[in-house]
Amino acid sequence: MKRLITIVLVCAVLLLNFSCSGNKTVDTVIKTESNNIRNYLVQAAHDITEHSGKDFNSATEWVRIRPERYSELIEMLSLQDMPMDGERPPLNVNITGTIQRDGYRIEKLWYESLPGLYVPANLYIPDNIKEPVPALIYVCGHSHTQKVHYQTHPAKFAQLGFICLIVETIQYGEVRGEHWGCYARGWFNWYSRGYTPAGVEVWNAIRGLDLLAERPEVDQEKMGVTGISGGGAISWFLGAADPRIKAVAPVCGASTLGAQITTRTIDGHCDCMMYINTFQRDFRDIGALIAPRPILIGQSDRDGLNRVESVREIYTDLKRIYDLHGVPGNISYIETPGGHSYHEKSRSGIFSFFLEHLMGKSVSPEEAGDIDQSPGTLLSEQELQVYVDGPPPGDRTTTIQDSFVSLAVDPEISSDNELNAFREKVTDFLRTRSFGAFPDNPPSFDSVRVFRTLDRASHGSDIYSFVSEEGWRLKADLRWRNDPAERKPLMIVLRNSNEKRYASEEFISGLDNTWNIAYLEVRGVGEYGWDSNLQWHVRRASAWTGRTLASMQVYDLLRCIEFCRTLPGVDAESIGLAARDDMGVVALYAALLDGKCKTLILKNPPESQNVGSSPDGRGAAVEILNCLRITDVYQLPALLAPAEIIFIGEMPGSYKWSEYLLNKLGIKSITRIDDL
Repeated sequence: MKRLITIVLVCAVLLLNFSCSGNKTVDTVIKTESNNIRNYLVQAAHDITEHSGKDFNSATEWVRIRPERYSELIEMLSLQDMPMDGERPPLNVNITGTIQRDGYRIEKLWYESLPGLYVPANLYIPDNIKEPVPALIYVCGHSHTQKVHYQTHPAKFAQLGFICLIVETIQYGEVRGEHWGCYARGWFNWYSRGYTPAGVEVWNAIRGLDLLAERPEVDQEKMGVTGISGGGAISWFLGAADPRIKAVAPVCGASTLGAQITTRTIDGHCDCMMYINTFQRDFRDIGALIAPRPILIGQSDRDGLNRVESVREIYTDLKRIYDLHGVPGNISYIETPGGHSYHEKSRSGIFSFFLEHLMGKSVSPEEAGDIDQSPGTLLSEQELQVYVDGPPPGDRTTTIQDSFVSLAVDPEISSDNELNAFREKVTDFLRTRSFGAFPDNPPSFDSVRVFRTLDRASHGSDIYSFVSEEGWRLKADLRWRNDPAERKPLMIVLRNSNEKRYASEEFISGLDNTWNIAYLEVRGVGEYGWDSNLQWHVRRASAWTGRTLASMQVYDLLRCIEFCRTLPGVDAESIGLAARDDMGVVALYAALLDGKCKTLILKNPPESQNVGSSPDGRGAAVEILNCLRITDVYQLPALLAPAEIIFIGEMPGSYKWSEYLLNKLGIKSITRIDDL
């Protein structure tokens, strides 16, 4: 009996010690935690898919919102710096050879898409053209011999009476550029730059349309686009971006974002298959921009890169949009057996589709026929080669990723007013272009005190659990160095991924005793981390849903700051942040967006976000969508003035820009010390 009483008393003490707000218990909190990055990303992707193309119910509503959606797409395709309207640079078309075939000729040529960016292409022209005829641009998929591999398609179009321009991608053309920056090179800074190689491919195709429009043989009111795989995706994008395209036939080029993330087919996709998803859009939004122009969606039923059920879903939902426009016959779908490839049914269907919608001819797929793949009709790579003596001098194909998107330059600031204006410009941009995926109305903190002790600090310690975002419940470990009955400053210390035990405690151990301390693990760190083998997937999948790991961590920290301000014992006007290494990026952006932090303590923060990382995705993940278009991390200390910025140890050289600017304005808010 005495032993039973002892057990009951111990249980009562434990229950008191782990008491929480309301009627919740610690077990309840633990059971309701998800904190699973895969579940989170899958849900985020499905939310985007669910809302895609469904926020209007009439053609009139769509006319009203379409200009904004079009501008969004242009920006997400990294095309905001391109002359989409008005005068464009000269194409400087250079024909390097001609091949006469039975019923048509092939002009081997290159054109200058941008100054120094050259595009090799073959132009197929039917014989005996008496008046301008419809034209097609064929955009290649990921084949190593692009215009050679797909040559039977433009040849067939020429035999049917179309002019067809087949353009090579920068990745697998005669000059090998880069599509796989994030996919294989570790260039996750592409996300910070707001760069997708899809933008270059769409721009090169737009200039291909310019080339076609200049040809007297072309009826520029009747131009279309088609391609498979990567060419299928670019067909979607080009059709949405350029109104001169009157008919679109993408094959195996799209599936819903929800399907891509759920099935992890994203892991097999090139970076060009997706735009920078700043505004959280899906392919139904792309299709809505194509409507009401005719589109034929081709898809194989065992495609390893596109789940066929999701393509059917895109078609069904787009059909509703075409119904709203009153042209249900302008959308069609062909499903074929097999893997990620064409089929006789899809090819002949495409030929029939363009004959109907660009030539006004009613020709069945059977009558239109298929491509001729007999060996005697195929030309060799050498025969179709454009650059006989190599590419033009100064060709930018291999480096276009470094200049296609204009990055921010260090501004000239000479007054407090100019600094304030720049700060406002940066924060406004970041909220919409970098952090727009996060909820404007976040869920309740639903806070729970899950542990308390009189050990670990002179006035005890509390661990609080709180909801950061739907699907994430984090913990703030508060160490009361002062009586919690009195409101005192609080320093939030960010723990690092894979840090040694007590490393954060040692880092902050010299902090003045007037500060209370809270230790925080954001998602991706410690208890809220995941296997390092998953990191590559997480970084790419996050970007496809309009996030990055760093932006999620910034959001977690912002929520922690907000939560801590609700606690008794915390001076809400005196919150500080302390961070080491890549967590310095998280602390700086959170402080900027919060706007009220008093002090930042930084040790070894990254010099820039415009840097690559490990190709396997491991290591620091400091990319934040589009941020380099407006700022870089080393500028943020200046924007945080008059907040105190303390660098422990050597201050990275790039941050001297902030130090110099503040000194020029008479603001002494940056200090360097050897240790706390």
